[in-house]
Amino acid sequence: MFLLIGYVLSLAAIFGGYIAEGGHAGALFQPFELLMIGGGAFGAFFASTFPKSFKATLKALPTAMKGSTYSKAAYMELLSLLNELFTRMRQNGLMAIEGDVEEPHNSEIFKKYPHIARDHHVLEFITDYLRLMIGGNLGVMEMENLMDVNIETHHREAEIPVHAMSRTADSMPAFGIVAAVMGVVHTMASVTQPPSVLGELVGAALVGTFLGILIGYAILAPVAARMEDRAQEATKMLECIKVALLATMNAYPPQVAVEFARKVLFTNERPSFTELESHLRDAKGK
Repeated sequence: MFLLIGYVLSLAAIFGGYIAEGGHAGALFQPFELLMIGGGAFGAFFASTFPKSFKATLKALPTAMKGSTYSKAAYMELLSLLNELFTRMRQNGLMAIEGDVEEPHNSEIFKKYPHIARDHHVLEFITDYLRLMIGGNLGVMEMENLMDVNIETHHREAEIPVHAMSRTADSMPAFGIVAAVMGVVHTMASVTQPPSVLGELVGAALVGTFLGILIGYAILAPVAARMEDRAQEATKMLECIKVALLATMNAYPPQVAVEFARKVLFTNERPSFTELESHLRDAKGK
């Protein structure tokens, strides 16, 4: 929603100001300039990405259009899940959650937290490291190093679409210049035409530069920025889980481990200590 509102505000200010000072809106309609700019940019984008990167970018685009899924409610759900898992582990031992870890989609615990169950990256991160805790001999240091590498790999992979979109946005003004140069070439080849015709040709060429800059900085750059924010949010959730798991490995009580995880969160999504305590108490009473 914010992206669409931003588009409306930006385009309304630009085109509204142009029309208000007496500009003719019809002069900006140059489909062949758009063809050269859009087609050239898409071709360059296609050529500069591998199939994996291309598919990842197309898959990430819808996330820029939607609101964030990493809300305070989502983190409350995550912290509640971790608290329940850690409590069962502390009371009944690690083997008590083996079935839940091996088949999380059939687990009565995980079914209580649908947001987490739908996020396969988060679900996989939790179950993989719980599985290592159950069956492995890794110490806290080794586990932390492994988690750091895992999180870095996840973040770098999430940044692939961001870099692809940013490069495309940065290249749009250059493609606008290409379209403008082609328009000037057309104009120079038409010098025998009357001034009114030459004026239209020059105007069309200049519109190419305008459209390249507009599309690059007002349309594509915001999408790249939002995709980057989504990647940061996804990484933050994994960091939250990491801190909680390491605290548990260090034998901290479940509520203390969850408190450590709460402290990692961004302030906008971080529940207060009282909110979390009340939520965990209510969940325990159900």
